[in-house]
Amino acid sequence: MTSTFPDISLSTERLVLRPFEEADVPALAEMMSDELVTAWTALPHPYTLADARAWATGGAAAVRTRGRGIALAVTEFLTQRLVGSIVLDHTDWRLRSAEIRYVTAPWARGEGYASESVLAVAQWLFRDPGFERIELRTAADNTAAQQVAQKIGCISEGVLRNAWIARSRTEDGGWTDIRTDLIVWSLLPEDLDGLPGRMADANGFAYPEWN
Repeated sequence: MTSTFPDISLSTERLVLRPFEEADVPALAEMMSDELVTAWTALPHPYTLADARAWATGGAAAVRTRGRGIALAVTEFLTQRLVGSIVLDHTDWRLRSAEIRYVTAPWARGEGYASESVLAVAQWLFRDPGFERIELRTAADNTAAQQVAQKIGCISEGVLRNAWIARSRTEDGGWTDIRTDLIVWSLLPEDLDGLPGRMADANGFAYPEWN
């Protein structure tokens, strides 16, 4: 029998992390169409309303029900506006480890939302299911994602050389694939000891391989 995470919602001082809903589709499509998201992820481009609907109404839930991890919409507590998404994936139930990926909407960057949401998931993962390791992978030139990893207490473990394909703008306004290294970060339960309750954020998103 495949292990699965419970169908949860989490809340912080400013955010609610909950399962995706069909009402998220327009904001999700807009967020995932941002140029920086296109550059650093493997998401389809252009990212259409159909792509967003497939994720919000089925794909996100399947991450949990198939035992891969859990996918949550990140929303503002006061406005319910979608500010980002966060995914635990590649879960190893024997090792009690998972990879975390996250995206922040362009309008919400610089507000600390990525750090706040990742910490909420990490604290829950270490406390309730009793996991022992979270891993992040950031493209070598994605300094914003690296700053978020550092601010939440992650430790850099090394470099996977030539292990990712990012995208770069061409002179004619199109996109071209570029090979890049990945920096591997880890977070253990003890790494959260002594961290301040809330931290400033950069533009945060770690590499998401969303299909």
